[in-house]
Order: sequence, then structure tokens, then C-alpha cells
Amino acid sequence: MCGIAGILGGGFSPTDYERILDRMGTVIAHRGPDNSGIWFDSDASVGLVHRRLSILDLSPAGHQPMFSASGRFVIIFNGEIYNHLEMREELEKCSRSPDWRGHADTETLLAAFECWGVEATLKKTVGMFAIALWDRQDRKLILTRDRMGEKPLYYGYIGGALAFGSELKALREVPNFKGEINRGALGLLMRKCYIPAPYSIYQGISKLTPGTWLEFSADVLARRELPVPLVYWSAKEAAFAGIADPFEFTSDAEAIDALESKLMQSVSGQMMADVPLGAFLSGGIDSSTVVALMQAQSSRPVRTYSIGFNEDGYDEAVFAKKIAHHLGTEHTELYVSSQDAINVIPRLPQMYDEPFSDSSQIPTFLVSKLARQHVTVSLSGDGGDELFYGYGRYFLATRLWKNISVLPLGLREVAARMILAIPTSSWDRVYQLVSGFIPKKQRWGAPGDKLHKGSALLRCENELMLYRHLLTHWNPEDVVLGMRELDSELNRCTPLGRLSVEEEMMLIDSVSYLPDDILAKVDRAAMAVSLETRVPLIDHRVYEFAWRLPMQYKMRGGDSKWLLRQVLYKHVPRELIDRPKMGFGVPIDSWLRGPLRDWAESLLDESRLKREGFFDPAPIRQKWQEHLTGSRNWQYHLWNVLMYQAWLERSLSDQ
Repeated sequence: MCGIAGILGGGFSPTDYERILDRMGTVIAHRGPDNSGIWFDSDASVGLVHRRLSILDLSPAGHQPMFSASGRFVIIFNGEIYNHLEMREELEKCSRSPDWRGHADTETLLAAFECWGVEATLKKTVGMFAIALWDRQDRKLILTRDRMGEKPLYYGYIGGALAFGSELKALREVPNFKGEINRGALGLLMRKCYIPAPYSIYQGISKLTPGTWLEFSADVLARRELPVPLVYWSAKEAAFAGIADPFEFTSDAEAIDALESKLMQSVSGQMMADVPLGAFLSGGIDSSTVVALMQAQSSRPVRTYSIGFNEDGYDEAVFAKKIAHHLGTEHTELYVSSQDAINVIPRLPQMYDEPFSDSSQIPTFLVSKLARQHVTVSLSGDGGDELFYGYGRYFLATRLWKNISVLPLGLREVAARMILAIPTSSWDRVYQLVSGFIPKKQRWGAPGDKLHKGSALLRCENELMLYRHLLTHWNPEDVVLGMRELDSELNRCTPLGRLSVEEEMMLIDSVSYLPDDILAKVDRAAMAVSLETRVPLIDHRVYEFAWRLPMQYKMRGGDSKWLLRQVLYKHVPRELIDRPKMGFGVPIDSWLRGPLRDWAESLLDESRLKREGFFDPAPIRQKWQEHLTGSRNWQYHLWNVLMYQAWLERSLSDQ
């Protein structure tokens, strides 16, 4: 795991190029504290900088920027290629391998690019990566990113230079960086809690989309063009291909064994390391499966890590401990206080580099910090929900649509207007009168709030639109000034026509929420403490396998992740697993009314919002006051705004 950055063009002096590259590398040093390297070609006006976190081949043979054997290619590489030894064998069999200098996967990539070319090499890889490759012969720069989007890569023109880097902070070191806010991207942030690729918070700066590569030649650079990304693998097309070619297992046992074999293969490959390795263990299905398969293939106890909270409903550490004991792992847990978690918040704007408001970023950082005390690499269980129908919102969307679709759209729109016409406090009083006739387990908290929020669902034309509403926090037009909403999977509500609704929901999350929220969250939190994370469940071979599974293997008898559960049951007793899903959150709602109140009030000050000019203060102040009184719970909406405001404050102070 490393940090990469570079420049092409710009017309700077050689001394200035060296100075800029050094600064670009310095600000991302946390991604690679072990070693650094800079290469600059004054004739081509191209420079590359690399910050190394040593994982494979700790010797100087792994130093980057690295040259190919012929000298044609120069590479900087962030990530891991888990099948690079197999790629070496293939190169050797066809007598195309160089005299290997070490056993780094970077060296393997260079030999493969020389032998097979860019696209063929990328298609052969199994791994996670962001790569910058300079072709000295053809004088062109190639940028590429892994299939699922585990590793980040930003790029764009700054002045006369093309700049790129693992994090935005590297690009901000390039002279003439303007940092104009992309209000459309801000709207997408308000809609959910992240900014999806290809957009970034800045105008003119993009994220490279997963599974693609770019080529910048001198002609492209002269015209200041941003070429269309070339696709070597598509999560969407892989899903379509899987649906068109479903498995026909002869028995459930055959299906279970097939999935276990595929997961074993992925986990085994991702346990490759020359440094201490462990795993996050939340006690849920996904992380427990990864740890169980790690332990099944390890000759010594696997190191596992979890954090716990004392707040009711936020602590799964006790379950993780039981699973760790059963599997025989070397388990470390840390109980953190609310203040420990709150102390992380001032670090978030610098850590995430662009506004990001998934509050599970806080415990993710804390567990990463804990693991880094003992290991350099940690496997995680992310991705299982998207591939195996694990999110509760999938079931909720289906259930809600079944209930409301019995009424014509016109009648539902009338009902929505009637609900909104009555204040939430009045609905609460009505509910109080009838609650005695409702079983305790089925009673609602804040019924008026739920009814008002649910009224938007009544206006949905189809189930996919309803699911989109469930994912939406703010309607961006209501709060972001001067905004034109950008096209994204976040606002797609027309079915593709090739998938069931259940598959549509999983696909939306696989191509947007997974790379741009979950994987971005884990990457930034872990790299802030120089910890490499790996995600076996989203190995592209597992992804393609999962999309060939008929829905009966993902959802059966009311159970989500049915097939994944069966694999886990072979290693862990059911009674340790079968319990309600908690998630990985923190009580932001109560913190905003308590210890974070003054901080939030400062960032949400009406005069401040007017002066900055990005938000309409009225709806924000209304939600803030309703949240403070306890009449509504607006934690997600407010956290969106607060994380942008905190990021903006930090950005302005850095200028």
C-alpha cells in the first residue's frame, strides 16, 4: 500500500518540478512512511513521486519509481497484485520474463506491461491498485485503477499541467490550483453522504472510475483534453453476464462448497505479505467469514481486532470476542468512550480530503488505529451486503412497495399531502392515544417524524424510485444554492430492464455505494495510520461468482446472505451468528444535542452560512432546531452539512 502522485507538462523549471513533486509526496507521506522516491524527465516534463508502505519485498529491490528491464517503462504503483507469482510463471513459460531483481509485484507488472501491453495485463491481474505508468518510447502517461475501486486516484488539469495523486491534498500542492467548489458534487454529497466517481468536490478534478484506464499523449496534453476512460472490466457488465448465465447446482451442498472454494482462493491470495497481518472482526457474518477462512488456512492464530462502545445498540464487541474464542484467534479488543470517538472528529477533514459524511468513519479509524499497533496489513469483511443481498433496506423497500403499490399513484399523492399538512406533534398525540392497542414490539418511536419522512415514499412511481428515496438524505435542490444536479447512480430511478428489482438495488450499491462510500471510508481511515486494508469478498472472481447465483441462494426463508451464512456455519455455530444486524455506527444524534452542540452551532450559524454562500440557511436551521428539541431526528441530514462545513473550514485555513 502506498501513495502516488505526479505531473505531466506545466512548463516549470527543473528545480520547480523537483520542489513540487517533493511537496506532493510529503503531504501523502502517511500512505507510505517507509520510503520515498522521485523521478523526473526534463525533456518530457513528466515527474513521478512515490511514498512506500513496504508490504512485499522489503528490500531496496522494491523501491519506486521502478524501471522495466528494457528501460521503456517507469511505474509508480499503489496496491497489491495477489496473483503476481502466477503471472511470473506465465511470463517465464513464454520466455518473456526478465532477470528478476526481487519478488515485488511491481516488478511483475512492469514485465507484464512490456510483454502483453496495458489492457491484457490489467485483465490478467487479481488485486487492488492505482497505477501511473510512463511510456518513455511513446511518450505517454497511463493512469489506471482496480476493478472494484479499492484504491483511489484523482486527476485533472491545474494551470498547464496534468496532475494526479492518491489523495486530493497532493493536487493542491501544484501551483495555480484554484479549488473551485463543484456545486453539483456538493449536491450529490447532500443526497447521500459521499461524492461518487467520476466527480470530486473541485471543479475540473475527477476520480478515475473503477475498472478503467486513461492515456495522455503529448497531443492530448496540448489540447488540455480529458480522454474518455477506457474500460477493461465493468461491474455492471459483469452483473449482466452473471444473470444471463446462472448456476444450476444439483444440490445446496454443491453450492456451499463452490462458494467456500472461491472464498478460500480469495482469502488465501490476500494473506500474502512480508509483514505482520491480521483482520478486523466485528462479529457480523462478513468479517466472521473472512476470519474463519483465514484461520482455516493459517498454521498460527490469526490476529483479530474489534472495538466496543458502552452505548446500548452500538456494541458488537462481545459477539466478536465469542467468535474469536471459538476460532482460536489472537484477539484484541478495545472499548472506547464517547469522548474517544468525539476526539476523532477534528481529524476527519484532513483525513478524508474531500467532504465525506458516513459517520461510521469514526469507528473505522479507531479500529484501524488499534490494529496498526500490531500489524501492517488487515483484512476486512466489506462487500458481503452488496453481493449477497445483506442490507435490511432491501427488504424494507420491497415490503413498503408491496404495501403502498396497491393504491393508485394519484391517491398516494393526495395521502402524502394530507400527512404533511398535519404537524408531527399532532401525529405524535394521535399515536399516543392508540399506542395502548399496539403490541410493544411493534410500536414506533417518533411516529410523527416517521410519517412525514415516509410521505415522500407514497409519491414514488416504482420500487426503484422508492429505494432511491430510502437512500436520500437531502433533496439537493432544497439546500444547495446555484446547483445543477449531476448524473449519477444515486439519482437513477429508471430500471435497466435486465434485472429484477432485488438485483437492481444490489447493482446500484455495487457500483456507487461500495466504491465511493465503503471502500473510500476504509482506505482513508486505514491509510491515516499507515495500515493496508484488503477486502477478500470483493475479489472480482467472487463478484462474478455471486452474480451467477440465483436469488434463492442469497435470500431464503427470510434470511439474507443465505449461501454465505451456510459457508460460515461450517466454521462457527449458528447461535453465535444468528442475531439482528447492528452496523458500525456511533450515536451522532445524541452527541449533537450534547457534547457536539457548540461545535455544530458554530458551523451551522445562519450568518456564516449566508456569508459562505453554498447553502440556503433556512432548511438547515429548521432541521437543527427540530433536532435540538427532540421533535425530529435529523442526524444524517445535519452530519452531511457539518462534514462539509468542517472540511471547508479546514480547506480555507490551509490556503
